[in-house]
Amino acid sequence: MLYRHNAHRASPVKLPPFLGHIYLNFSDMENTQENPTSQNPTPADEAARQAAEAASGEPQAQAQQPEATAGEPQAETSGVEAALAETQAKLAEMQENFLRAKAETENVRRRGQEDVAKAHKFAIESFAEHLLPVVDSLEAAVTHSSDDLLKVREGVELTLRQLTGALEKGKVVALNPVGEKFDPHRHQAISMVPADQEPNTVVAVLQKGYVIADRVLRPALVTVAAPK
Repeated sequence: MLYRHNAHRASPVKLPPFLGHIYLNFSDMENTQENPTSQNPTPADEAARQAAEAASGEPQAQAQQPEATAGEPQAETSGVEAALAETQAKLAEMQENFLRAKAETENVRRRGQEDVAKAHKFAIESFAEHLLPVVDSLEAAVTHSSDDLLKVREGVELTLRQLTGALEKGKVVALNPVGEKFDPHRHQAISMVPADQEPNTVVAVLQKGYVIADRVLRPALVTVAAPK
């Protein structure tokens, strides 16, 4: 049932059922127009709401949030400082290890130089020791001179054997290449002579050569068979 409005009183008016829904929607529109602040708050309403929130203490909770987040940079700074201290400690350890290795390398290099100098200085020590018996034999032959040529010859042969043995102990070996193929690296040809041997064969040795290990001290002076 609906009411008809007039200046004094409202009287009920009956509408058909199909018009009732339209009237209700129209009434909602009238209420919205009469009360526009119900959906769109005015600046005054917003100010009142903020004042109510301030009175309830909510801004205090919001103000505490920056204090909570203020501790995060401090924790991050502490972590960076700890990492920096650890890196500096590792760097100091690496520097110490480097200096120690450098000192050890320098000691090894110095000892190596000393060993090389000693090797150059005393390289002939062993060879000279082998020559001492030869010197003793020659001194004895001079001291006890004899008119017997046979004894003199025997003494010279003994001294030669001692000297040859001393050279062999020093890895000094004589070259006597009679009948061998001519080797320009170990032999020095004086002349070429007709011979029954094959061409380029050593016929005679005029002076022995000597080698120490694989190095030629002196080439042998030889004559070589000429081509036929």
